[in-house]
Amino acid sequence: MDTSTIIRKHVIVTGKVQGVFFRAYTKDAAEKYMITGWVKNKRDGTVEAMIKGEEENIKQMMQWLHTGSPASSVNEVIVDDHNDLSTFTGFEIRY
Repeated sequence: MDTSTIIRKHVIVTGKVQGVFFRAYTKDAAEKYMITGWVKNKRDGTVEAMIKGEEENIKQMMQWLHTGSPASSVNEVIVDDHNDLSTFTGFEIRY
């Protein structure tokens, strides 16, 4: 019996997160942790993401987001549980 729980999180990451390949590394991490959803830069200098996956994988992804790409400097990760019912087939970088 599968007892895994699929959850979604809406995330805003602040700090030095643009111009440091944050989105590309986020996509790589999402694929590693079997997360679906998307990531994009926002005009205010933050990065926004919607992530969906099994609870344990989401926990690992959240840990990664607090560190970010090698050249980034994450100040804060703001998280909301999200009940968006969109279906994601993979993880994409949005522009």
